[in-house]
Amino acid sequence: MAEPLFQQLQKLQKEFHGHPPVDRWDPDFCGDMDMVIKSDGRWIHEGTEIRRQPLVKLFASILKREGDEYFLVTPVEKLRIQVEDVPFVATQVARSASKGEEQRLLFTTSVGDVIELNQGSNWQLQEFGTPAQPVPYVEARNGLMARVSRDVFYQLVDWAEERRLGENGSGQLFIRSAGGEFLLGSY
Repeated sequence: MAEPLFQQLQKLQKEFHGHPPVDRWDPDFCGDMDMVIKSDGRWIHEGTEIRRQPLVKLFASILKREGDEYFLVTPVEKLRIQVEDVPFVATQVARSASKGEEQRLLFTTSVGDVIELNQGSNWQLQEFGTPAQPVPYVEARNGLMARVSRDVFYQLVDWAEERRLGENGSGQLFIRSAGGEFLLGSY
């Protein structure tokens, strides 16, 4: 019998040895690189999409954010790149079998990072799209955010708990993970 997706992701998260310590690297700025991370998660170099996922993962592993700018860094180089929205998209979500306070959600990003949503997570609703709508974002690592994809958002709506506010009937949707409660949206 196949192992449930949530347990597979937990194993991958534990076995993953992490990313290079880019937060400790501070090389001299070397210039701009003709690379853009599109809002849909595609990585474009000199006008051409990088289709080799191992290469995208390699670049993603050396990505660093400083203020509103993004850089690819090594111990000796620092190249600025452009990011249209945020560098990652949360393309999958898995939920543990337990409910309530014990329930855990794991997100997988477009570059394979696995993020557990917990009380220490940086979870935000930000405007995205045309027309602009509040969309959830979660920190993947070191200030690098992942926008929750539309498919994942709809899955979260199915799992959400509803709360009515006041007499006008407006409400909010919340999701639970690892003892925390996170706003998914208002209506």
